[in-house]
Amino acid sequence: MTTTHAPAPPIGKAAVGALGALAVATGALESVVTPTLPLLQRELDMSPAEGALLSIVLLVTGALITPIAGTLGDRYGGKRVVVRLMAVVCAGGLVSALAPNLPVLLLGQVLQGAMVGALPLSFILVRAHLPAGESKVAIGVVSGLFVGGAMAGTLAAGPVAEGLSRHWMFALPTFAVIGATVLVHRLMPHDPPRRTDGAGIDWPGLVLLSGTLVTLMLVLGLGADLVAQPLVLLGLVVLLAAFGTGWVAVERRAASPMVDLRMLTRPAVGKSCVLTFLICVGTSAATYLVPQLFAVPADAYGFGASATAIGFFLLPGALAASLAGPISGIGVRRLGSRAVVTAGVLLMAVGLLGLAAAHTEIWHLVVGKALVALANGLCVTAMVTRTATSVDLGDTGIATGLVLVTRVIGFAVGVQVTGAILTAGTPAGSKIPAESAFVAGFVLAAAVTALSLLVVRTMSKGVKE
Repeated sequence: MTTTHAPAPPIGKAAVGALGALAVATGALESVVTPTLPLLQRELDMSPAEGALLSIVLLVTGALITPIAGTLGDRYGGKRVVVRLMAVVCAGGLVSALAPNLPVLLLGQVLQGAMVGALPLSFILVRAHLPAGESKVAIGVVSGLFVGGAMAGTLAAGPVAEGLSRHWMFALPTFAVIGATVLVHRLMPHDPPRRTDGAGIDWPGLVLLSGTLVTLMLVLGLGADLVAQPLVLLGLVVLLAAFGTGWVAVERRAASPMVDLRMLTRPAVGKSCVLTFLICVGTSAATYLVPQLFAVPADAYGFGASATAIGFFLLPGALAASLAGPISGIGVRRLGSRAVVTAGVLLMAVGLLGLAAAHTEIWHLVVGKALVALANGLCVTAMVTRTATSVDLGDTGIATGLVLVTRVIGFAVGVQVTGAILTAGTPAGSKIPAESAFVAGFVLAAAVTALSLLVVRTMSKGVKE
C-alpha cells in the first residue's frame, strides 16, 4: 500500500465549528424516529413489526456505511467524501419529510443511514489539519456535539410532530444538515488522500455483513415471539451463524476488506471496540427505560407524563451528554484514556444501580439519566479519541469506523434486549410491565457495564499502546 505525506493546510475555529454544526444537525436528524414511533405507526397505519423495522433500519444501514465511508475517506480525502455523503443524507431527509407511506419513509431512512459515516470522516479531517494535542480536544468537541444534537432531536421531535406535522419533524433538521454541509464545503480546505492502493469496494463483504446485521436484529426483535415456533427461531440463529462465519472468512481473505478485521488485533482498537459495545449496551437501558417509566400511569407506579413533560425531564441528560465530549477530550489529553474510561464506567454503574434502587420520584430518574448520559459521553469519546490517535494517520477512518459500528450494534442490542425484558415482564391482559421488569433491566445493564472494568484494567494509561 502506498501512502502520501503531503501536509494538509491548518484550519481555524470556523472550520472546526462547521464540523461541529454538521455533527449537531446529523445527530438531530438521526434521533427523530425513536420518540415519535407511536405517532408514525398511527399516521401510517403500521403494524408493530413494521414499526420495529423502521426503528432499526437507520442503525443497520449506518453500521454498513460507516466502514466504507472511513475507507474512502482515507483513500480519497475526508472533505471530498463527507460532502458527497451528506448529499445522500440530505436527499434521504427530504424523502422522509415528503413520504406519503411506509415504503417511501423506509427508503428515506436507508438514505439517511449514510449520516453515521460522517463522524469518522470528521476525525480524518481534524487529524489532517490540526496538531496532535489540538486534534484530541477537537475530536471530543465534535463527538459531544453529535450526542448533544441527538438529544436535542429527541426532545424536539415530539413537539414538532404534534404542533406542526411529522413532515416538519424530518424537514427542519434536514435543512440544518444542508446548511452545515455548505459551511463545511466553504470553510474546510481539501485534505490530501492518504491511501493510493486503488482497490474497489468489498461487495461480498458488504452483502454478508448486511445479512449478519439484519438477521441479528430479527433474532433480537422477534426472539420472544418465536419461542412458540422453535424451528423458525433455530433457522434464524443458523442463518445468523452462517452469515457471520461467511463474512469473517471473506474479510480475512479479501485484498481490500470492507472492515479490516486485522485492525482488531491491535490492542488499542480491539479493547476500544469491546468497551464501546459493553458501555453502549448499558447506556441503551437508561435511554429506553427512563422515558417508559415516566409514561407509566400515575395510578400504577409511574408518573403519567406527557411527551412535552418527558422532553423537559430529559433536558439535564441532554446537557450532560453535550458537555461530556469536550470534557472527555480534555481529560484524555491530561490524564490519559484509562483514567477517563474508568471514571465513566464507575459513574454509569452507579447511575444504573441508583435507578434500579430508587425510581419513585421524578428527580430520581432525572439525576440517574443525567449520570448515565454523562458517563456514556465520557467513555465513548475517550474510546474514539484513543483509537483515532493510536493508529497511523492513513488508518484513522478504518479504526474509528470499527468503534462507531460497535457503538451502533451495542445500542441496538441493548434496546432490543431491554424491550424483551419489559415484554416478558408484562402480565397477561395488561399493557403495563411489572415494576420488577424495570428493575431487572437496570440491574442487568449495570452488570454489563461493570464487566467492562475487566477490560479497562488491561489498558495502558496513555493513548498509545
